[in-house]
Amino acid sequence: MIKNVTFFGFSQTKPGEELFESARKTAKLLAQNNYTIVNGGGPGVMLASTHGAKEAKGKVITATFNPKGMSFFEGKASVNKADETYELDNYIDRTQKLVDLGDAFIIFNGGTGTLSELGLVWGLARLFHKNYRPLIFFGSFWHDIIEHIAKNMLLRPEEIDVYTIVDSSQEVLDYLKKFPNEHTSRNS
Repeated sequence: MIKNVTFFGFSQTKPGEELFESARKTAKLLAQNNYTIVNGGGPGVMLASTHGAKEAKGKVITATFNPKGMSFFEGKASVNKADETYELDNYIDRTQKLVDLGDAFIIFNGGTGTLSELGLVWGLARLFHKNYRPLIFFGSFWHDIIEHIAKNMLLRPEEIDVYTIVDSSQEVLDYLKKFPNEHTSRNS
């Protein structure tokens, strides 16, 4: 059963920008439908999803890390107030925790951090093809990106079979509601 939805996306988007508002509205709609929102505890899409969930009086879980020795890490924001927080030792453990906590994943537009998170959840969806957790790409721009990847990479049919691309918060909710429960094993 899908309960926790992990949000991945650009950490530099600000309130009022389309990307921020799409993540906020999606989290709000999901929280209104009893989903728990999971994110990396930082600014941007992470903060937007926390704000949306809180607007709906929903629950938020964050997983972050203390960036000791790093000159730059935007994935932690004191203003991102969650109901439950995990602070891990490093980026890899933090990303794994976000995956472990999620029953489904929404990938918004982002940079290299989002790309690394996308690679992990997409790879796990393929490895656990018969029991994968929903992988949702948010935004029509993903059509061109995925088409380009499929044209230039050596993808297997099951790698194409484990995701959907949506353009609205309502499409996210509709997809999660119809997703077969047998696919949401926590084995991945």
